[in-house]
Amino acid sequence: MLYHHNFCFPLEMKNHNPVHVIMFLVLVLTSIQLAKARDNDDVTPVDVGVILDMDTSVGKISTRCMQMAISDFYAIHDNYKTRLVLHSRDSKLDIIFAAFAAMDLLESSKVQAIIGPQKSEHTEFIADLGYKVHIPIISFSATIPSIYSRSPYFVRTAPDDQSQVKAIASITQAFEWRKVILIHEDSNYGNRLVPDLINAFQDVNTRIIYRSFISPSATEDQIVEELQKLKIMQTSVFIVHMSAPFGVKFFLKAKDLGMMNEGYVWILTSGLMNVLDILEPTVLDSMQGALGVVPHIARSEKLDNFNTRWKRESFIGKEMINFGLWAYDTIWALAMAAERVGDMKPNSLRLEADGNFTDVLGMGVSQTGPKLLEEILKIKFEGLSGEFHLVNGQLQPSAFRILNVVGKGGRDVGFWTSKHGISRDLMNLNSEGPYSTSAEHFRVIIWPGESTTVPKGWAIPMNGKKLRIGVPVPEGFSELVNVEKDPYTNSTRVSGYCIDLFKSAIESLPYSLPYEFVPFQREDGRSAGSYNDLIYQVHLKNYDAVVGDITITANRSLYVDFAFPYTDGGVWMVVPLKQHEETKTTWMFFQPLTREIWIIGTVFFIFTGFLVWILEHGVGYNFRSASFYDPVRKILSFTLPTIAPYRKKLSTILSTLMVILWLFLILGLTSHYVVSLTSMLTVERLEPTITDFNDLIRNGDFVGYRKGTFIVDLLKRFHFDESKLRSYSSPEECHELLSAGSQNGGVAAVFDEMPYINIFLAKYCSKYTTVGPTHKTDGFGFVFPIGSPLVSDISKAVLKVTEGNRFLDIDRAWFRPNTTCEEDQWTIFTSTYPSNILRILICAIVLFLVVASSMFKIKQS
Repeated sequence: MLYHHNFCFPLEMKNHNPVHVIMFLVLVLTSIQLAKARDNDDVTPVDVGVILDMDTSVGKISTRCMQMAISDFYAIHDNYKTRLVLHSRDSKLDIIFAAFAAMDLLESSKVQAIIGPQKSEHTEFIADLGYKVHIPIISFSATIPSIYSRSPYFVRTAPDDQSQVKAIASITQAFEWRKVILIHEDSNYGNRLVPDLINAFQDVNTRIIYRSFISPSATEDQIVEELQKLKIMQTSVFIVHMSAPFGVKFFLKAKDLGMMNEGYVWILTSGLMNVLDILEPTVLDSMQGALGVVPHIARSEKLDNFNTRWKRESFIGKEMINFGLWAYDTIWALAMAAERVGDMKPNSLRLEADGNFTDVLGMGVSQTGPKLLEEILKIKFEGLSGEFHLVNGQLQPSAFRILNVVGKGGRDVGFWTSKHGISRDLMNLNSEGPYSTSAEHFRVIIWPGESTTVPKGWAIPMNGKKLRIGVPVPEGFSELVNVEKDPYTNSTRVSGYCIDLFKSAIESLPYSLPYEFVPFQREDGRSAGSYNDLIYQVHLKNYDAVVGDITITANRSLYVDFAFPYTDGGVWMVVPLKQHEETKTTWMFFQPLTREIWIIGTVFFIFTGFLVWILEHGVGYNFRSASFYDPVRKILSFTLPTIAPYRKKLSTILSTLMVILWLFLILGLTSHYVVSLTSMLTVERLEPTITDFNDLIRNGDFVGYRKGTFIVDLLKRFHFDESKLRSYSSPEECHELLSAGSQNGGVAAVFDEMPYINIFLAKYCSKYTTVGPTHKTDGFGFVFPIGSPLVSDISKAVLKVTEGNRFLDIDRAWFRPNTTCEEDQWTIFTSTYPSNILRILICAIVLFLVVASSMFKIKQS
């Protein structure tokens, strides 16, 4: 009596592979042994259906592992009263065959559980059927999420796809790849994981900028067409979620298109990585350098012994894979559960119609299925794949291996756990430690193209072309940007401070970046529009970037991204200077003599004279015979010599030291006086005509702005009347407007940014000054499309340049100081006060002569 049935028994064995014949004979022998056990009244057979794709490597390996599991289990538990009897069916990679196989197993074989099917899409239908008839559907290969929540009779003895998304996201986080492209097959298997992947990447600040979904039935030409779309994109980090059959075709075409070369990053989910060891050499060659994750299965003595037996007894010629180990453990778990349920004879499987779908199909509801399901969910044991313990109806992985496809298989480069993150070696899950997201914890990774350099994660899709860099065409301020056209060669030359700084930044990049400058101009050479128009061309993808005197503003950042600013920001007001009124008085030399100076000088003057008088009193001075004026005269005689010559020498050392101290005080006060007077005669002699732009609005004055810039909109926001605004294009025009004044066709003030103001004041520094800032901006920055990966690299390059000597050289080359302006400024500051000092000196001399003459006449009389 044979209890192991085959759905499709070959009629002519000679037309079949010898391996199939051997497998069939093994199944027959196993069935014979089970049939003998059935003859024993003490043994209860438990019919179990198996639905797999028998012609696939996974199907063959899993079938053989389940046979070995039954043999091993009952060799150890020979006293058990139940025996599993497997009824195998071939689903032939088709959901229709899988559905018919399940119906046949339920109706004909009266199975009490079904293992399979192999593919996730097939499992969903079979799981629904199991729920209708209350039969456990157990799968070790269907990893699609959310089946258990919709069918409580579904049991997954393997981890689902959802458990790996955080491990994949941690790889992109470790290498700081902020943008990735998700490629998945357009099926239930491929689509179900997408929301989980999106959430996982969002948690690590990584954005999926493009989703490529390809039908599993797509032709090679359709796959190539989609790959060519991906090839021209800037992002080169690809997350691939595909089943093994479709993934094989995909990577063969990716290699043909040169997308497995240096610079690309491929991260694979477990759909492909779980079968990595059984792929053909040509397929492995097309996947070299890729990374992927698989559930970690700890090495054990039991597993090592099984692998040895597998190589000796499998007759399949394939390496062991995780699916085979999970299939082995599934049989052990089901056998334990069946023994716990107890009496499960075929006649105890009573099907009672419940008036719904199952009744239409001629089936009822299993009476033993719920008990068997309950016991399966309770089973705990140490299997080949580690601890077998189901949580929410499925196996939970303790860790993931991060593999690098190199040579003939995968090489461990790290591990990931939910507790410790990425680690070079697997850490004890019970140990304490920080959560790691560092790429330093990976072993050496061989990237596509046999490179050990970590890819940037993006590339500029040149296709033989250079980056088109837009350049503004200003009418003035050529120090910043200058566009010249050679009338003989018709070639265009672009130069200036901004251009040189951009070139230096490009040179400091660790890679080559071909580019060409394209001036934003009409055929006649004039500018084709405003700065805002030029920036919007980047948004329209007419330019790859814009370089020039482009100010970073909030409104512009809605359409483009800016690199790090390389100039100081802010809008300032430039106004004419006027003569300070206080500089016109003749007696301004008294102004530095503040009250504090008078008090200090007077007190120390009297104190020093009095102290010296006391010291000198003890040397032959008759104090009692002196008059009242005599001490005063003595005090003055002791202190005035420090200012005017006095021939009488002091008789004591102490009085001499005191006079020396008084001399130092006089020198300090004199220095302070000279500095203060110099400051008054230079800095404070000029002052701005306007200090508050609100005065301009109240007075109705005209103001100026540089043509084509955002400042005109800024002035309107400041409530300036549009009719009071006048534009200029060059420093010369700005000077003409300010010189004329608001009442004579000019302006009272102009508003501009500091780089332009510096250029203007370098030529006209003695006539104008700045007031402000009146508005904060972030300075000049290079313009790129939103999301461009160049922004980060160029920003770092700009910082590198601005912090080095090269920046100083560029600054000196384009902004040379005007020495003539400095000489004129010094002449103006120093040419007006000598006449005042001279008049005071003449008056003092005349007064001294008058007093001296008077005293001389008095003495003679």
